[in-house]
Amino acid sequence: MQVPPASKAASVGSQPTKGGSAKAGRAGVTTADRTRAKQLLDDLKITISSAPEQELLTAWDELVATTHNTDVSQLSGWATVRKQAEYEPLYVLASSGPWLLGGAMVLRRKIRGLGWVGYLPYGPVLSDDLVVTRGAVRHRLAGALTKVARAHLALFVQPPDGGDDTTLDLLQNGFRFSKAGIAPAATMRVDLTQTDEELLSGLTRRLRTWTRQWPQRGVKVRVGDERDIPLLARLAASTAEYQGFTPFPTEYLEATYHELLPGGHVVLLIGELDGTPVAAELLSGSGGVLKSRITGLDRTSKEAAKLNVASAMIWEAICWGKANGYRAYDFGGLRPESVELLRGGAPVDQEALPGPDLFKTKFGGEVWIYPPAVELIASRTIRAGYDVLRRGDGGQKLITFVRETLRGGR
Repeated sequence: MQVPPASKAASVGSQPTKGGSAKAGRAGVTTADRTRAKQLLDDLKITISSAPEQELLTAWDELVATTHNTDVSQLSGWATVRKQAEYEPLYVLASSGPWLLGGAMVLRRKIRGLGWVGYLPYGPVLSDDLVVTRGAVRHRLAGALTKVARAHLALFVQPPDGGDDTTLDLLQNGFRFSKAGIAPAATMRVDLTQTDEELLSGLTRRLRTWTRQWPQRGVKVRVGDERDIPLLARLAASTAEYQGFTPFPTEYLEATYHELLPGGHVVLLIGELDGTPVAAELLSGSGGVLKSRITGLDRTSKEAAKLNVASAMIWEAICWGKANGYRAYDFGGLRPESVELLRGGAPVDQEALPGPDLFKTKFGGEVWIYPPAVELIASRTIRAGYDVLRRGDGGQKLITFVRETLRGGR
């Protein structure tokens, strides 16, 4: 099984011939392209399996890694990470002959006495090389996901970047809009295709000054390795305590690093002050996007706060991402209330932004919105009960419980 590169995809109808011909349509699609597209669709097959053959899994990982703006949560290695939280993968893959065209990795967990609940973060993924057949493949995948959803207690889907058409397909198949928040619906991104000068000018004036002062004040950021995972766990626990959430266990962080490292999908940065580690940042990379996943800072170090080491970590991550060929740096999410304020058009009341989100606005990024999330709860009785509880006084607690159950690392 192979992922169709552009030069190969043309031979099976998934990529129009460059330049077109006298018979090209308005979009530059030739009669030959349509013939090849028909051949591709005639052989289209959807595979639903919890354990696909290794050749198919390898092709799937390659597709995720090479498709624009994908997320590591669709890699097979991520399924291994989520096993620690008792999740199992279910792959829904679209292929035609030797080509893997798209698919999705649903993560599901069995709730005792109720059944299977699944979530699909930033999927399904479709090959960038699909043009003529893109809509048809997407439609078939939406139908397969609907079949999966109806065999489960519930399925929650956050479509990927650019997947608004997937949202529409799923809505037409019986899904509805979801507020469960299985994955961040918005984030802040910095465009790494800018020049070094443009990136620097995007920082606040104070941060631009800091970039000159950090080296002189003993602040250094280095690339870490697996030996630094216990350090990451300790610093992340300090941040979790400060912000009031449950930290990821060391074993979870070790599994994340181990599973993502072989494909070059992870980097660990360590911030030091006069040689003493005071900050850490675990970042994942896929589809040209470098994303912040886990942050740690020694909250007991007054000197680290005074010298703004947390900002030094982000600036170094931005520089590292650009130097290593990434197109965007992603802060890993924004709260819904922050999105409304930042996109309101009026000057932002900084006091109204939560501290973590206010911090993210200082690096020259832009608000990035994903397509609306959807859900399908097959049982009318359970769906009605869920809706009653969601609308009641404890509705927000219910949504928070669903989100933490699906996204939590434990």
